[in-house]
Amino acid sequence: MFVMRVLLINGPNLNKLGTRKPEVYGTTTLEQVILKVRNHASARGATLVDFQSNHEGAIIDWLQEMAGGADGIVINPGGLAHYSVALRDALEDTNLPVVEIHISDPATREDFRHRFVTATAAAATVTGKGWRGYLEAVDRLAEIVERSRKQ
Repeated sequence: MFVMRVLLINGPNLNKLGTRKPEVYGTTTLEQVILKVRNHASARGATLVDFQSNHEGAIIDWLQEMAGGADGIVINPGGLAHYSVALRDALEDTNLPVVEIHISDPATREDFRHRFVTATAAAATVTGKGWRGYLEAVDRLAEIVERSRKQ
């Protein structure tokens, strides 16, 4: 039986979930989100390996180290989504399907948040669904992986 291995990456400031702008990001902590996502992935027969950093280079290093043993990536790049060509290129270089998640809907926020650089390396993007968007991202990734395995 195939067990999908998912890399879950959270970028800058996501370690502050639960306390940072709860009116935008909610009161669920990152640890709670990861537990919910891990349980959801497990129920789908997938394993989850997670990483969070406030440092772009650390995220890229971890991604390059871990991608070889993974089937897909769910990433909330935080603010890196809007300017990090380096992270976008690292995601593309993995040759893995990527689903990008944003807790809020950046399109309804400040103008500088409307442009997604990293999402151009993603097969799908989930925005504005709070922490539950992570669950949808796992589901969408699973569908993409399952489709590619049938081809």
